[in-house]
Amino acid sequence: MATITAGNIITKAQIILQDSGGVRWTTDELLGWLNDGQREIATYKPDASVGNVSFTPEAGTKQTLPADGLTLIGVTRTMGNGSTPGSAIRLVDKRILDDQITNWHALAPVDAPTHYCFDPRDQKVFYVYPPSTGGASAQFEIIYAKAPDDVADISSAISVDDIYSNALMDYILFRAYSKDVDYAADDGRARSHYEKFVQSMVGKEQGERSSEATAVLHRANSSSAQVASGQASPQSTVERG
Repeated sequence: MATITAGNIITKAQIILQDSGGVRWTTDELLGWLNDGQREIATYKPDASVGNVSFTPEAGTKQTLPADGLTLIGVTRTMGNGSTPGSAIRLVDKRILDDQITNWHALAPVDAPTHYCFDPRDQKVFYVYPPSTGGASAQFEIIYAKAPDDVADISSAISVDDIYSNALMDYILFRAYSKDVDYAADDGRARSHYEKFVQSMVGKEQGERSSEATAVLHRANSSSAQVASGQASPQSTVERG
């Protein structure tokens, strides 16, 4: 949860702009750019603004994210009436369902689906298997990337994690100097700060990939050891409903 306020970031930007009084660039203007920056961050890093909610499904297989949803991250577990954690819901490749159970969209509905899948070309839609009965008694928990809430005033905390505060400052400076692109120096400053903003996104992603690779290697080594010792065996992907 973020603790850094919009005012803290804007003040630092004003110091660099040498406009602490907000004469050339008003505080409201800078706040608007901060909100634009949050949305820009979400396009680079969907997990920068995440919702974890108990989701009330529609009847059937096809489900649509909440109105503020950008893309699905995962479906974790059944939730019954919204407060009753149940079984895990596992990701499955949609092509496997289509190949093995061609009529899976038309099967009898259940309160607690066992699998979910999605098409990356349609990021606001996902599917559950078996079909859901839908309604408030058939809820399940989803994690999804959502549009960051606008910060209403400078005393409020930013809507993305504190780790993005420097990136937001660079985005504000990029927009501020872009206002004066008729001046070659300011055009160069604008480009420099946007490059720093993008590098913040790329650098964080590279760090996460490194950590993920280490975790995958650890899991692979652990699984190999279990299989070798007879403690684990390959499992089928989907059980027919």
